[in-house]
Amino acid sequence: MSKENAYLRAAVAACILSITPGVATYAQESADEPIDELVVRAHPLSAENLAQPVSTLSGDALERALAPSIAETLRNIPGVHSSSFGQAVGRPVIRGLGGARVKTMEDRIDSMDVSVSSPDHLTTIEPFTAESIEVLKGPSTLLYGSGAIGGVVDVHTGRIPHAVPEKLSAKAEIRTADNANHRTGAASIQAGAGTFALHLDAFYRDADEYDIPGFAESAALRALEELEGGEEEEGEEEEAFGTLPGSQLETRGGSVGVSHVGDRGFLGVAVSTYEADYGLPGGHGHEHEEEESGAEEEEEEGNPVLDLSQTRIDAEAGLDAPFAGFSSLNLRLGFNDYEHTEVEGNGEAGTVFATEALEGRLELTHEPLWGIEGATGIQVSTRDFSALGEEAFVQPVDTQTLGIFYVGQRDFGGTGLEFGLRYEHVEHDPTDGLSRTFDLGAASLGLIQPLEGGWTFSAQLDYSNRAPVAEELYSDGAHLATQSFEIGDPFLEEERATNVSASLRYEQDALRFSLNAYYTDFSDFIYEAATGAEIEELPVLQWQQADASFRGVEVDVGWEALNWQDGTLTLNAGFDVVRTRLDAGENENLPRIPPQRWRVGTVLSWQDFLAEVAWSRVDSQDDTAFGELPTEAYNDLRVHLGYGFNLGDSRLEVFLAGRNLTDDEQRYHTSFIKDFAPQPGRTIEAGVTLRL
Repeated sequence: MSKENAYLRAAVAACILSITPGVATYAQESADEPIDELVVRAHPLSAENLAQPVSTLSGDALERALAPSIAETLRNIPGVHSSSFGQAVGRPVIRGLGGARVKTMEDRIDSMDVSVSSPDHLTTIEPFTAESIEVLKGPSTLLYGSGAIGGVVDVHTGRIPHAVPEKLSAKAEIRTADNANHRTGAASIQAGAGTFALHLDAFYRDADEYDIPGFAESAALRALEELEGGEEEEGEEEEAFGTLPGSQLETRGGSVGVSHVGDRGFLGVAVSTYEADYGLPGGHGHEHEEEESGAEEEEEEGNPVLDLSQTRIDAEAGLDAPFAGFSSLNLRLGFNDYEHTEVEGNGEAGTVFATEALEGRLELTHEPLWGIEGATGIQVSTRDFSALGEEAFVQPVDTQTLGIFYVGQRDFGGTGLEFGLRYEHVEHDPTDGLSRTFDLGAASLGLIQPLEGGWTFSAQLDYSNRAPVAEELYSDGAHLATQSFEIGDPFLEEERATNVSASLRYEQDALRFSLNAYYTDFSDFIYEAATGAEIEELPVLQWQQADASFRGVEVDVGWEALNWQDGTLTLNAGFDVVRTRLDAGENENLPRIPPQRWRVGTVLSWQDFLAEVAWSRVDSQDDTAFGELPTEAYNDLRVHLGYGFNLGDSRLEVFLAGRNLTDDEQRYHTSFIKDFAPQPGRTIEAGVTLRL
């Protein structure tokens, strides 16, 4: 551990020790008075309308959308896509930006795994533990640092209770699907006694390799291989068809959380575990050379398996009216010990990725001052990352960050004004090579103007910048997950972005409508470019910088067409598109940009019965970067039928759902392995949920 790293951890500990005694004192005060739950959300000012577009998935809509990964759960929200690496892995892509530019959080603390390091690394946040999921679209660097230059996904789990429940409540659910023999079980319990609150949850998921409508390789890739390779060689392995090799998965985990709650605050801690064993699809089995009788033989291995283990500790303290002039205080701390081993197809342990990460943030919301309501805070984090083994494409790096921020809002006769500032210091310290430090600044100004007849107009101007991550700076080696040889640039500068966005919203009676438009101008945008060269028979991808622009539109409409006693019929529709352009080079297209997408659907709710039908059309993507193949259009038809009935004080809900019912070949253009691994074919799922 570096000396700076130790200092940073000591600073976090000192911050906690200086604050928690006061919180604990308040928590020990009499709890005879009613306790108001301290609701903390991704944005400290989210009690009011925000100029920044925010989408929230919760309740029945969240349960119908649940999928093995967070990104797949959210992918029907306008502007949100999944990077997908088989059914186990998928990071969110927001407005065409993904990877290190989208911050995934669990209760406002980073996931602290290594999912940013490679697209085949899963995000260790289980969707079944979510009570709600918030998506902040567009730059969120003011609150969460340079890693949120594209947006934020915050999963609220309730693992640290904020209030003592009036009675015990529990939920248990089992699901099974025919495709891949997919089985899922999850359960949670909330209980309380006196001033103590308890949360328990556990989950388990198991699935075989999933079925696909046709070939694992895309038609475009097969045509290219035929053109380059000519006739099939004798003894060549038959192409995968009908089932995707290496797409199996098994995940399991759970948590225990306990809080001490008083009439003005709470103090809680949660310990959680996450374990996974999942295959890596995409046809990147390795060739292993053996010497026998003086001759070399090549033995082709199967798909590797990733064996993952994580232990995470979270702590949180909340306090109302901590001292004069401030209305609330919230302190969050998370520590994560993560490791995974990439097990080769022959069973031998390969590269080991490990990280120990610590993140803390302190937020103080002040009372109105000159009519301004606002919050200020400090955020610190430290990360010790290592990748060791023959296929480690990036060296061990220690990273420390320190951020200070303020966000505020004021109402001027109905017109709302939002603003904010942030300073951030980032330091990367590799074991071998050039250490880099970055001093970053961000600013934002937003306007919210209510109009007549239920309409609201909002606009926002952001300036933000992002420090390059370790993988962009120090990569230098074969990265078989992406079938490439990646080369970083230790001299990369910070990435700067100016973003202008506007929204028009309507919500009155039975109609809900929103239209979002945005334009982002990047200076020194960091991206991986195919150079056309090869090293070790792998195409070379070089991290480099150029100016770029992103622009897009998102539309979301909902209409309660019919409303009668005990029933409603709602129609909904959506559309999103993003267009990008590089300002240099012969090819101005960026890789893995999602195509435009259309969605229509209906939801019928009648007494204890619920039915949803949703159809999406994802267009083809022909605006491809150098070395990238186009993606064909596809349809996605989904149906969900559910029925619930009471069993004494409990409620039992059963459902039957179908996904990709037209059995289309679906390939996400945002995926590194889109030409090797399509999404699952037709899937029928059934489940039972018991609530106490």
